[in-house]
Amino acid sequence: MAKKIPNPIDKHVGSRVKMRRLMLGMSQEKLGDALDLTFQQVQKYEKGTNRMGSSRLQQISNILKVPVTFFFEDVPGQPKLDGKAPSPAYVSDFLATSDGLALTKAFMQIKDAKLRRSIVNLVEEIAG
Repeated sequence: MAKKIPNPIDKHVGSRVKMRRLMLGMSQEKLGDALDLTFQQVQKYEKGTNRMGSSRLQQISNILKVPVTFFFEDVPGQPKLDGKAPSPAYVSDFLATSDGLALTKAFMQIKDAKLRRSIVNLVEEIAG
């Protein structure tokens, strides 16, 4: 039997759960404990391989202290009502990684705008 491909919206919602969990410095195990689930179930939600019911999503939004709508921001395939183009998916994908989140947190702690600009220029040079 062929392996079922996760729905893009389920993957997006799962990646937003992961991003918010990482922003709070929360482990999958801690989120699982709060939901009375195993960390493996949390992994499946975050990868989009298992869908979340509406009550589970509400429960997760309460634990992660965000509105349910947070998980649907920039969902793929949905036009923006305000006429603005959706942000590229690579931005939210990057922020959903531990490296992306750590880099963003550290970068935002730099108060000197000129220094931040210099760092951006350096990284752009390195990237080619």
